[in-house]
Amino acid sequence: MAGDIQGQFPQTLKQIVDRILNSGQLSRLDHLQLVTTMLSDYRVTDEERHQINRVFDDIQTGRIKILD
Repeated sequence: MAGDIQGQFPQTLKQIVDRILNSGQLSRLDHLQLVTTMLSDYRVTDEERHQINRVFDDIQTGRIKILD
């Protein structure tokens, strides 16, 4: 299953999270990738889960803006 998810998204999860945290912006595609990763059968490591949760926490506190 992990290969299926990774094949859909050309960037690694770390690259996506780093780009989001550095830019302070989250596109709809970024959001889809993060949610799909969390909810799929993909085996998310504790570190990956922490990175994704950090993005969602930053959205709630206003440090990251969601783009349309």
